[in-house]
Amino acid sequence: MKRLLDCDTSDLRQMNKEQILQSLQASEGRVIVQEISLFHTDRQLLEPISDAEVACAFGADLILLNAFDCEKPVITGIDAPTQEVVHVLKKYIGRLVGINLEPLGNSQMISDFIPLSQGRIATLDNARKAKDLGIDYIVLTGNPGSGVDNDAIERSIRDIHQDMEDMIIVAGKMHAAGSKTEAGENILTKEWVERFIQAGADIILIPAPGTVPGITQEYVHGMVTFVHEHGKMTMTAIGTSQESAEERTIEQIALMCKMTGTDIHHIGDAGLGGMVPESIMAYSKVIRGKRHTYLRMARSVNR
Repeated sequence: MKRLLDCDTSDLRQMNKEQILQSLQASEGRVIVQEISLFHTDRQLLEPISDAEVACAFGADLILLNAFDCEKPVITGIDAPTQEVVHVLKKYIGRLVGINLEPLGNSQMISDFIPLSQGRIATLDNARKAKDLGIDYIVLTGNPGSGVDNDAIERSIRDIHQDMEDMIIVAGKMHAAGSKTEAGENILTKEWVERFIQAGADIILIPAPGTVPGITQEYVHGMVTFVHEHGKMTMTAIGTSQESAEERTIEQIALMCKMTGTDIHHIGDAGLGGMVPESIMAYSKVIRGKRHTYLRMARSVNR
């Protein structure tokens, strides 16, 4: 099995779930996921192309669409019928594409609650729609003010996994998501890791060191080790707008994440204009050097 690090578009098109997971694991912590914001469907970083295309040009291996509505599928910069929009995007970028779905919880809120459209909620119906649209993986998490909690995430994992065993499920929170009780080190505990895995999660999402207050390199390393002992993978995430920090900060976070042993590196979508292309390249060069960075940037989707 090829490392995802070395995969061409033609390789990805032939892979099933288990092969994708094996390919990710074989890459030894050198895979980058770039999140793309769809909160503002009337603007993109570089018109007329999509932000996902820009992200891939700067070295992203996988794309994650945030605020994608399964009932009203629109991707800014992709001019296509709604039922074909994901397939057209994948044709343009030659990457695996995932979406965030948000499990509604009953958290005691520390910030204002921000309601979700029906198509963004983590339901089995939305997961099925996502698969039909061409989505390759689902991230069960929460945006700021969503009130998503771990209990709701666990329920959503179980519901989706029981019906869709061939769907890759990533689960966890990048920040508190407005919850008063699940903040800082309480965002994720080893007990919740076990419960997520037992429910059917393939990859556990953990805040990157230096992003959420109190989340240190040692804390994340302990969580990553625990997840690996259970035979699963991790994705560390920058979900605190620090993707728009100075490059030296991006590089520091990247190196800390690499030292935790994480398998996948997520970069958020909340820069001044959405995602930050320079941050992708800076992060990539830290975790895999110029060789693999430039290979990913230059690799044709026609290969």
